[in-house]
Amino acid sequence: MKKRWRSNFITNHIEQYSSFYIFHTVLLIMGVIFGAIVVNSLSTTQKDDLFYFINEFFSQLKSGEVLAPKEIFLHSLSYNSKYVGLMWILGITMIGLPIILLLLFLKGMVIGFTIGFFVQQMGWKGFLLSFVSVLPQNLIIILVFIVVAVISVSFALQLIKKLFVKSIYQPIAPMLVKYCMFFGAAILLLGLAAFVEGYFTPYLMRSLLSL
Repeated sequence: MKKRWRSNFITNHIEQYSSFYIFHTVLLIMGVIFGAIVVNSLSTTQKDDLFYFINEFFSQLKSGEVLAPKEIFLHSLSYNSKYVGLMWILGITMIGLPIILLLLFLKGMVIGFTIGFFVQQMGWKGFLLSFVSVLPQNLIIILVFIVVAVISVSFALQLIKKLFVKSIYQPIAPMLVKYCMFFGAAILLLGLAAFVEGYFTPYLMRSLLSL
């Protein structure tokens, strides 16, 4: 019964906000494309310096000198939780709508830049390396970011309607409780992504670099 209720809730939610999800997904993809294009705007010196630091990190990774999995887990969870928390707060403020969209675009840009740089500097091995280093945890993180962005934007729009359209009556407390529940679920999923990033991604990267 609970599983059916959850399934219906998710289905109804996606149907209700389908246009929001399409828009936010396209926005993130645009960020990925823009990030990949930015790689070409770097000077040769900048590319060489960045590639040097990346090679140093790869050397440390192969020798096991990088951060412990627990530290990576905590850093990833802290960083992404703050990022999502900022979106959540901006949704409450109402005036933060453009910044929510900008944050989502920047997330896509970072992913696109990382993949684009690896591919440009290392070819097919760079593509495979970006695949194992970026994709595993970001499959979850991207999903969370899109959902949180959609919910934050929709919540802000509901507050604006409530403020300016007097004929609409909807208690603020149930809306806020539901909004907080979504945020709590997002943190749990980010915890799963951080676990993948800390305990599985370094192993995949180390295995690929050893080939």
